[in-house]
Amino acid sequence: MLYLIGLGLGDAKDITVKGLDVVRGCSRVYLEAYTSVLTVGKEALEEFYGRSLILADREEVEQEADTILKGADVSDVAFLVVGDPFGATTHSDLILRATKLGIPYRVIHNASIMNAVGCCGLQLYKFGETVSIVFWTDTWRPESFFDKVKRNRHSGVHTLCLLGKSGSARSSYRGRKIYEPPRYMSVNQAAQQLLEIIQNHRERGEEPEVTEETLCVGLARVGAEDQQIAAGTLQQMRTVDLGGPLHSLIITGGSLHPLEMEMLSLFSIPESSSDSQSVNGR
Repeated sequence: MLYLIGLGLGDAKDITVKGLDVVRGCSRVYLEAYTSVLTVGKEALEEFYGRSLILADREEVEQEADTILKGADVSDVAFLVVGDPFGATTHSDLILRATKLGIPYRVIHNASIMNAVGCCGLQLYKFGETVSIVFWTDTWRPESFFDKVKRNRHSGVHTLCLLGKSGSARSSYRGRKIYEPPRYMSVNQAAQQLLEIIQNHRERGEEPEVTEETLCVGLARVGAEDQQIAAGTLQQMRTVDLGGPLHSLIITGGSLHPLEMEMLSLFSIPESSSDSQSVNGR
């Protein structure tokens, strides 16, 4: 049996009781190590689970899935994913491969950023299509995701922006790719890119649905003890400091329910804040 097990928002103890029971009984346990980031290290997981974990990098999962699936038809193999197993399409591909090989599978779900963003007070059923914002380079500055943000905003629904991870790969002497330590986009970096996109639209004679004064919410390390939330304009998000990864940004859909407004007031950035805004509290 192949088990795909969600680890929740990143702490060792976020795994479900059901998931932990399975992990402790499997012959091999893989830890997916690239679509998200743990708030603790691999060693902390191994100590809490009481067993060793095999790190599975992007290349192994996407190109060498047969290694993971080998023997799963006669013994139990677990594949651990930060958040929920279906937070990335790669994991659906693993299920399809298992099915073609006649290997049964089971999914054990957990919390992910897709539902945990409700901690800021915005109502989950009022979210539209989720988008990803990637790091720009000198030669690559994609803006296509902004069309989805505009459609959501026009429809009055919120947009969850998943912020990018950057890590270049180089080939070792054996030809295997080695991934350098990643860097994760912060809320203020995402806001800066969005502000530049807005300016680009204006230079083309367009007035975008999203402006500098659009209400946004920045979130960092959701579910952790040092979780941070800040609510303010997109312009304010450009300078807010929410600390280390992982960060997410919500662009609100315009008209908010009074309860949403009251909740966001708990996290409002003071109008008089300086250009180096540090947000405290949950």
